[in-house]
Amino acid sequence: MLPKQRKIAIMGYRSVGKSSLSIQFVEGQFVDTYDPTIENTFVKTTKIKNQEYDLKLVDTAGQDEYSILPIQYSMDIHGYVLVYSITSPKSFKIIQIIYDKLLDMAGKVHVPVVLVGNKKDLDMDRVVTQMEGQKLADSWKSVFFESSAKQNECIADIFHTMLMEIEKANGNTVVQEYNKCSIL
Repeated sequence: MLPKQRKIAIMGYRSVGKSSLSIQFVEGQFVDTYDPTIENTFVKTTKIKNQEYDLKLVDTAGQDEYSILPIQYSMDIHGYVLVYSITSPKSFKIIQIIYDKLLDMAGKVHVPVVLVGNKKDLDMDRVVTQMEGQKLADSWKSVFFESSAKQNECIADIFHTMLMEIEKANGNTVVQEYNKCSIL
Protein backbone atom coordinates (compact mmCIF):
# COMPACT_ATOMS: atom_id res chain seq x y z
CA MET A 1 0.00 0.00 0.00
CA LEU A 2 1.42 3.35 -1.03
CA PRO A 3 1.77 6.11 1.56
CA LYS A 4 -0.93 8.78 1.47
CA GLN A 5 0.34 12.33 1.08
CA ARG A 6 -1.17 14.70 3.63
CA LYS A 7 -0.49 18.37 4.28
CA ILE A 8 -1.43 19.89 7.63
CA ALA A 9 -1.18 23.56 8.57
CA ILE A 10 -0.44 24.50 12.18
CA MET A 11 -1.94 27.90 12.91
CA GLY A 12 -2.41 30.21 15.86
CA TYR A 13 -1.33 33.43 17.54
CA ARG A 14 2.38 34.09 18.03
CA SER A 15 4.26 32.34 20.85
CA VAL A 16 1.62 29.65 21.45
CA GLY A 17 4.05 26.82 20.62
CA LYS A 18 3.26 25.95 16.99
CA SER A 19 6.92 25.33 16.13
CA SER A 20 7.49 23.48 19.41
CA LEU A 21 4.61 21.10 18.63
CA SER A 22 5.95 20.47 15.12
CA ILE A 23 9.56 19.92 16.21
CA GLN A 24 8.51 17.69 19.10
CA PHE A 25 6.43 15.52 16.73
CA VAL A 26 8.99 15.34 13.91
CA GLU A 27 12.29 15.34 15.80
CA GLY A 28 11.27 14.26 19.31
CA GLN A 29 12.83 17.26 21.02
CA PHE A 30 11.79 20.49 22.69
CA VAL A 31 13.50 23.65 21.54
CA ASP A 32 13.69 26.13 24.39
CA THR A 33 14.84 29.15 22.41
CA TYR A 34 12.15 31.12 20.66
CA ASP A 35 12.90 32.42 17.20
CA PRO A 36 9.77 33.80 15.53
CA THR A 37 8.77 31.64 12.60
CA ILE A 38 8.28 33.09 9.16
CA GLU A 39 7.12 29.75 7.82
CA ASN A 40 8.62 26.30 8.02
CA THR A 41 7.73 22.94 6.57
CA PHE A 42 8.48 19.72 8.41
CA VAL A 43 8.23 16.26 6.88
CA LYS A 44 7.55 12.99 8.66
CA THR A 45 6.28 9.56 7.71
CA THR A 46 3.95 7.97 10.23
CA LYS A 47 1.76 4.88 10.25
CA ILE A 48 -1.78 4.38 11.52
CA LYS A 49 -3.56 1.04 11.19
CA ASN A 50 -1.32 -0.36 8.46
CA GLN A 51 -1.56 2.86 6.43
CA GLU A 52 1.55 4.97 5.96
CA TYR A 53 1.26 8.72 5.66
CA ASP A 54 3.85 11.10 4.27
CA LEU A 55 3.08 14.22 6.25
CA LYS A 56 4.02 17.77 5.44
CA LEU A 57 3.50 20.06 8.41
CA VAL A 58 3.29 23.72 7.47
CA ASP A 59 4.36 25.66 10.54
CA THR A 60 2.87 29.08 9.86
CA ALA A 61 3.92 32.47 11.12
CA GLY A 62 1.85 33.67 14.09
CA GLN A 63 -1.44 35.23 13.10
CA ASP A 64 -3.39 37.99 14.76
CA GLU A 65 -6.86 39.41 14.27
CA TYR A 66 -5.62 41.65 11.43
CA SER A 67 -3.65 39.05 9.50
CA ILE A 68 -4.84 38.26 6.06
CA LEU A 69 -4.56 34.51 5.70
CA PRO A 70 -2.53 33.79 2.58
CA ILE A 71 -4.49 31.85 -0.03
CA GLN A 72 -1.90 29.04 0.11
CA TYR A 73 -3.29 28.15 3.56
CA SER A 74 -6.45 26.93 1.88
CA MET A 75 -4.88 25.26 -1.16
CA ASP A 76 -3.59 21.69 -0.90
CA ILE A 77 -4.08 21.71 2.89
CA HIS A 78 -5.92 18.64 4.13
CA GLY A 79 -6.42 19.70 7.75
CA TYR A 80 -5.60 22.32 10.36
CA VAL A 81 -4.16 22.10 13.85
CA LEU A 82 -5.31 25.31 15.52
CA VAL A 83 -3.25 26.15 18.60
CA TYR A 84 -3.74 28.56 21.48
CA SER A 85 -1.90 28.86 24.79
CA ILE A 86 -3.83 28.08 27.97
CA THR A 87 -1.95 31.06 29.48
CA SER A 88 -3.15 33.59 26.88
CA PRO A 89 -6.76 34.75 26.56
CA LYS A 90 -5.78 36.74 23.45
CA SER A 91 -4.51 33.58 21.71
CA PHE A 92 -7.85 31.91 22.50
CA LYS A 93 -9.77 34.82 20.96
CA ILE A 94 -7.47 34.88 17.91
CA ILE A 95 -7.91 31.14 17.25
CA GLN A 96 -11.66 31.71 16.88
CA ILE A 97 -11.02 34.47 14.33
CA ILE A 98 -8.58 32.23 12.41
CA TYR A 99 -11.17 29.43 12.31
CA ASP A 100 -13.83 31.80 10.90
CA LYS A 101 -11.37 33.06 8.27
CA LEU A 102 -10.49 29.47 7.30
CA LEU A 103 -14.15 28.61 6.77
CA ASP A 104 -14.65 31.74 4.66
CA MET A 105 -11.54 31.01 2.61
CA ALA A 106 -12.35 27.34 2.11
CA GLY A 107 -15.96 28.18 1.27
CA LYS A 108 -17.09 25.28 3.41
CA VAL A 109 -19.19 24.74 6.49
CA HIS A 110 -16.62 22.37 7.97
CA VAL A 111 -12.89 21.78 7.54
CA PRO A 112 -10.92 19.08 9.35
CA VAL A 113 -9.62 20.77 12.50
CA VAL A 114 -8.04 19.69 15.75
CA LEU A 115 -8.09 22.37 18.46
CA VAL A 116 -5.09 22.38 20.81
CA GLY A 117 -4.67 24.21 24.11
CA ASN A 118 -0.89 24.14 24.46
CA LYS A 119 1.45 24.84 27.40
CA LYS A 120 -0.38 22.50 29.79
CA ASP A 121 2.86 22.37 31.80
CA LEU A 122 2.15 26.00 32.80
CA ASP A 123 -1.11 25.08 34.54
CA MET A 124 -0.38 27.48 37.42
CA ASP A 125 -0.55 30.34 34.88
CA ARG A 126 -3.73 29.02 33.22
CA VAL A 127 -6.35 31.58 32.16
CA VAL A 128 -8.29 29.52 29.58
CA THR A 129 -10.09 26.58 31.18
CA GLN A 130 -10.34 23.10 29.70
CA MET A 131 -14.09 23.59 29.63
CA GLU A 132 -13.77 26.73 27.46
CA GLY A 133 -11.52 24.86 25.01
CA GLN A 134 -13.84 21.86 24.89
CA LYS A 135 -16.89 24.08 24.39
CA LEU A 136 -15.22 25.83 21.46
CA ALA A 137 -14.17 22.52 19.86
CA ASP A 138 -17.71 21.17 20.31
CA SER A 139 -19.14 24.22 18.54
CA TRP A 140 -16.79 23.46 15.64
CA LYS A 141 -17.53 19.69 15.78
CA SER A 142 -13.79 19.21 16.26
CA VAL A 143 -11.55 17.19 18.52
CA PHE A 144 -9.89 19.01 21.43
CA PHE A 145 -6.57 18.29 23.14
CA GLU A 146 -4.56 20.01 25.79
CA SER A 147 -0.86 19.43 25.28
CA SER A 148 2.60 20.27 26.47
CA ALA A 149 5.21 20.43 23.72
CA LYS A 150 7.81 20.82 26.46
CA GLN A 151 6.82 17.56 28.16
CA ASN A 152 5.88 15.78 24.90
CA GLU A 153 2.35 15.32 26.22
CA CYS A 154 -0.28 14.30 23.64
CA ILE A 155 1.84 15.46 20.68
CA ALA A 156 1.64 12.30 18.53
CA ASP A 157 -2.07 11.97 19.37
CA ILE A 158 -2.77 15.44 17.98
CA PHE A 159 -1.30 14.64 14.58
CA HIS A 160 -2.62 11.08 14.40
CA THR A 161 -6.11 12.32 15.27
CA MET A 162 -5.75 15.03 12.63
CA LEU A 163 -5.05 12.30 10.06
CA MET A 164 -8.17 10.40 11.18
CA GLU A 165 -10.25 13.59 10.87
CA ILE A 166 -8.92 14.10 7.33
CA GLU A 167 -9.84 10.50 6.43
CA LYS A 168 -13.32 11.02 7.87
CA ALA A 169 -13.76 14.26 5.88
CA ASN A 170 -12.72 12.36 2.73
CA GLY A 171 -15.51 9.86 3.33
CA ASN A 172 -13.24 7.07 4.49
CA THR A 173 -14.64 5.11 7.36
CA VAL A 174 -12.16 5.06 10.17
CA VAL A 175 -12.48 3.90 13.70
CA GLN A 176 -11.71 6.95 15.77
CA GLU A 177 -9.17 6.13 18.45
CA TYR A 178 -9.29 8.62 21.28
CA ASN A 179 -7.09 7.95 24.23
CA LYS A 180 -6.22 9.51 27.56
CA CYS A 181 -5.01 12.71 25.90
CA SER A 182 -8.29 13.71 24.34
CA ILE A 183 -10.75 15.46 26.57
CA LEU A 184 -14.21 14.11 25.94
